[in-house]
Formats: sequence, C-alpha cells, structure tokens
Amino acid sequence: MENGDWAHMMMDTVTLNVGGHLYTTSLSTLQRYPDSMLGAMFRGDFPTARDAQGNYFIDRDGPLFRYILNFLRTSKLTLPCDFKETELLRKEADFYQIEPLIQCLGDTKPLYPLDTFEQVVELSSTRKLSKYSNPVAVIITQLTITTKVHALLEGISNNFTRWNKHMMDTRDFQVSFTFGPCDYHQEVSLRVHLVEYISKQGFTIRNTRVHHMSERANENTVEHHWTFCRVAQKVED
Repeated sequence: MENGDWAHMMMDTVTLNVGGHLYTTSLSTLQRYPDSMLGAMFRGDFPTARDAQGNYFIDRDGPLFRYILNFLRTSKLTLPCDFKETELLRKEADFYQIEPLIQCLGDTKPLYPLDTFEQVVELSSTRKLSKYSNPVAVIITQLTITTKVHALLEGISNNFTRWNKHMMDTRDFQVSFTFGPCDYHQEVSLRVHLVEYISKQGFTIRNTRVHHMSERANENTVEHHWTFCRVAQKVED
C-alpha cells in the first residue's frame, strides 16, 4: 500500500462518543448506507453535536452501538448466543435508520411467550409556564395516569388520598390531578411517589420524553412523559 493511501486512511478516521462510550472507525464505514441517519450525518445533511474533546456525540445506547458498528463494517448481524437485548437493538437500528439491519432484526421470535401480553401505563406531567415573569412562574400543572390496568388505577385512588382535593378527573382508564400556582410543587412530590408505586407493581420504564410547545402568546407548556410496561399472563375466557 502506498504511503499516500495510508495517509488518506488516517485522515478518514472518525471518533464517536455514543452515550459515553468511544468508538473509532472510518468515515467510509459510517457512510456505508447513504440513506441511514449516520450516512446523512456524515454527509453534512444532518446536524451534529460534539463533546468537550471534540468527538462527535450521539445520545444513544453506548454498549449496543458495538453491534451497529460491526454491521456497518461487515453488512452481517452477529450477536452472542445469549444476547437478550434484541428489542433494544431494534430500537437503535430504527433510530439510525439502517434498513438492512432493521430487516435482519424484523424476522425474530415473538418478544413474549404466546400465553402472555404486555401491560402499559402512561404517566404525563404537563406544566404551563408564564413567558414574561422573572423568575419563571408556574401557572398550572397537571399529572395524568392512563392505563387499562384497572387494579392499578384503583390502587392509586386508594393509596394517594392525601392528594384527593387535586383530583380533577377520573375516567375509564385515566386519572388526572391538577395543581394551581401556589401548590405546583406538590405535583413533583406526587409524581415521585407515583413512579415508585408503579415500579413496585412490577412495571419498568420503557421510555421517557420531553416536549416543549407554545400555545398562547403569554405562556409555554412543557410536558414530561413516561411509559411503563410489564408482562402479564393471559387469562382463559
């Protein structure tokens, strides 16, 4: 190999910080699938972020990126025999939009045994903030729990009676609590207790997200959302 080729390869090296884990690879590897998010990112069509050391930063699962990168290098999916994070890897493949990898992960065994199913709990915290006060003033906050697990909603009603005066609404599959400007901090306390209570019922957090929006000229809305899941046994009719 000519010295010029080696020099080109060295210039072609890219270091990524993925969720705190560092990976070094070539630019050509990252661009193997031009239609993927990484292909667009390193083509200049996608915004990039850098860490304090100047490495490209991607806020995703660091350990799982090992399998993403190996697929980019070989176009083959190779996983350990005892690999138990297929669903998480599917989510990563979907995030990076690597279509051949998505297809490889699509033809899999069912995630759960056929006699089980997944129960879901959605917890959302909505906070309306005044745009023009300093410090920022909270106008109102609302906490909503949505689930088809009736026993969980019933347990919340029975175990969180100290917040009953804030209970705004109870419907099928949903309970809401509303807090005004003077007692908005109680929403934080209730949320902490709810997360702990839901977790103790065998649910684990699947994902979280934050959404910012402006609905009116004088206020902003910030919504935090948590999705909890657990596997339950099907009951014969």
